[in-house]
Amino acid sequence: MREQNIRTEILIGKDAMERISSGHVAVFGAGGVGGYVIEALARSGVGTIEIIDSDTVDPTNLNRQIISLHSTIGILKTEAFRDRIHDINPDINVIIHSCFYLPDKKDEFDFDKMDYIVDAIDTVTAKIDLILEAEKRGIPIISAMGCGNRLDPSKLKITDLYKTSGDPLAKIMRHELRRRGVRKLCVCCSDEEPIKPQIDISEQERKAGKENVRRFTPGSSPFVPPAAGLLIASRVVMDLMKEDSQSK
Repeated sequence: MREQNIRTEILIGKDAMERISSGHVAVFGAGGVGGYVIEALARSGVGTIEIIDSDTVDPTNLNRQIISLHSTIGILKTEAFRDRIHDINPDINVIIHSCFYLPDKKDEFDFDKMDYIVDAIDTVTAKIDLILEAEKRGIPIISAMGCGNRLDPSKLKITDLYKTSGDPLAKIMRHELRRRGVRKLCVCCSDEEPIKPQIDISEQERKAGKENVRRFTPGSSPFVPPAAGLLIASRVVMDLMKEDSQSK
């Protein structure tokens, strides 16, 4: 036991700390939400953290993403997080995939080794497939709903997807997953109504040559995505602490 984990062990006890340190958590998406999940998992002493993301750090990430610094701009987020995690705790096993998760890429991942999955992906198609894969394999999963165009982190909560309202992404996910027979899903969702963006920068991004620009780029704050990430990480860690958490 490293000294850096002693304050956590004081709180939860040795046995729970050992269960956390033997856990393998995969985080799909290392952006505003996923990045804070990764940070908190590392500081909690999770033994293996698997990170899946295709992006590099961009200047527009600086307002909310923990990995984003002027010194990391242009670096793959997966590689930047691998270095950061090892700077926090050299004992953590970090597995990185510098790619975007899509249904046709699922064979590239060893799901059977994962104790928990965090879905912090933006794309509906990828989210749905990942959720279905987790359900099929009996792997606990928690999914992030919309955090863009919001300012109030106190409106966030962990709940079941079918108890959410007012979130456009959650509405789409409820419809699509109900059609596929998914009856429950743990999500992090906000009760705050999305704020109408004051400006549209999508056209500027297209002219700048950026790829995969959304029709309307959402606004984001330094408060909501990080708070969502910390909420998700807390649920994952508390579940890993349970004695039956890894008996898939």
